[in-house]
Amino acid sequence: MTESTITAKGQTTVPADIRQAIGGAPGTRLVWHALNDGRLFVRVKNKSILDMKGMLTPPKGKHVAIEDMKP
Repeated sequence: MTESTITAKGQTTVPADIRQAIGGAPGTRLVWHALNDGRLFVRVKNKSILDMKGMLTPPKGKHVAIEDMKP
């Protein structure tokens, strides 16, 4: 298990093995979530909405117009 300490200024260092595991570099954004049971959840915010362009493709096959979907 990896540990870090919170400084008097409220700062902490992300340990090297964790930075390596997440691909963390200067400027990497972390999102912090405090859970009700006392656990802390931290995730890497590594995607912007622009990175998602083209992820979804329309299904192949018959296309139905919106007007035809309405009762």
